[in-house]
Amino acid sequence: MRIESVADLEPRPLWRRFDEIRRIPRPSKDEARIRRYVLDFAAAHDCPSRVDAAGNVVIQVPASPGCEGAPTAVLQGHLDMVCVKAPGKEFDFSTDPIELRLEGDRLTADGTTLGADNGVAVAAGLGLITDDSVRHGPLELLFTIDEETGLHGAAALDPSIVTGRLLINLDAEEEGYLIVGCAGAQGAFVRLPVERQAAPDAAAHRPPWRLRLVGGAGGHSGVEIHLGRANAIQALAEIVGGIGGVAVASFSGGVVFAAPEAIQGARAAAQVLCARFQATDPNLHLEVQPLTGPTAAAASSTAAPVVPGEVFSRATTESLLALLRDLPHGVLSMSAELPDLVETSNNVALVSTTEDAVVIETTSRSMVAEGLELAVSHIAAAGRHHGAAVEVLPGYPGWAPDAGSPLLTLAIEAHREVFGQEPTVTAVHAGLECGLIGQKIPGMQMISFGPTIRNPHSPHEEVHVSSVKRVLGDYLGAVLGRLTGEG
Repeated sequence: MRIESVADLEPRPLWRRFDEIRRIPRPSKDEARIRRYVLDFAAAHDCPSRVDAAGNVVIQVPASPGCEGAPTAVLQGHLDMVCVKAPGKEFDFSTDPIELRLEGDRLTADGTTLGADNGVAVAAGLGLITDDSVRHGPLELLFTIDEETGLHGAAALDPSIVTGRLLINLDAEEEGYLIVGCAGAQGAFVRLPVERQAAPDAAAHRPPWRLRLVGGAGGHSGVEIHLGRANAIQALAEIVGGIGGVAVASFSGGVVFAAPEAIQGARAAAQVLCARFQATDPNLHLEVQPLTGPTAAAASSTAAPVVPGEVFSRATTESLLALLRDLPHGVLSMSAELPDLVETSNNVALVSTTEDAVVIETTSRSMVAEGLELAVSHIAAAGRHHGAAVEVLPGYPGWAPDAGSPLLTLAIEAHREVFGQEPTVTAVHAGLECGLIGQKIPGMQMISFGPTIRNPHSPHEEVHVSSVKRVLGDYLGAVLGRLTGEG
């Protein structure tokens, strides 16, 4: 059901702020308007604020009367949101307010991302400024920018604007979970030089063909890397390598080749491969297209143009296929401390063809610095072994769990009080801003929790309204109350 406002949902101080936030465009790297809103709201309620050079914001919220001696708690979230809309949806994220739908307990947007990630955290922090029902000590609301495109705001944070040493990150998405650690990550570009030669005489005057593996489930490399799904890049390389003698012209969004007689062999090899992934990728299948007419035009818009009459040399093709085979992909190790948690992984994420090289992009993740270093070294070694240049990109650190943290102990006790049961204490293989904040501010105790949010970063994003009340109302209030000594 389409609704005009959520301002009357509970807790009202939070939802009134969210109703205002969802009307303010806030794509990543364009946070000026939402930053102005939170600063103006703070000023209107006599709350001092600080802004660092990157645009991150800290708002100081005075303690409740009688709680001035409590330690300062830092409530942290990010100002930006992912901006994605459904096919055919007319919507301009730079100007239009998010349109809302409420179906029972599920709040969604109408054909776009909702921005509950991480708008409910911003709204929760601002809501505490006017909510006299919550007893708390001094608060600092830390709102970072540009989280969704790589944690860039946290990476550029000026630690001097933060004085508290107890941080509660509100960017988790599953009620009942306390997050106490996350993976660090580092990317790399592997560039294999391309040597070209004339296409075989039999293929030189015929249109090239393109092979693509489509229908795969894919997924987030920080959340779903352990599910054993097919990597389309490596799977395509396996198919091409299995049929042999293919005159490859490009590897970008699929394999373009100039030997149509190889199609039957490719289909047979793909059938065997797809059967291997039937349990994890039941819809995976090979798509074969001649690159003529509209198909060729569409292909050229998403990949490097195929050089007419030229293909990769046999040596280049063999090196490329071997490199793609040898690059590590998937789970490299599991955590010894936390059950079923991936400790280290690598993702072969993207491949593209330029005029003079094939470029492979990878992302490595690990809960421990040594694991991340080892994963990246394996990529570099594989690249150099096959004659590729490897550029390792700047990464961000992980957040190592601290089972003895007094803040964690307090949060567990508050969870028992509110929910009547133990929380699930765990870490995530994805990245959180806590890793960067903890690196910049040594001695910071940190936990992360949040309400149930489904399908973030997609037009199907939804937040459970009752979970917001329980987690960001009742539970957050209980944690803050215990920090005053009154819980």
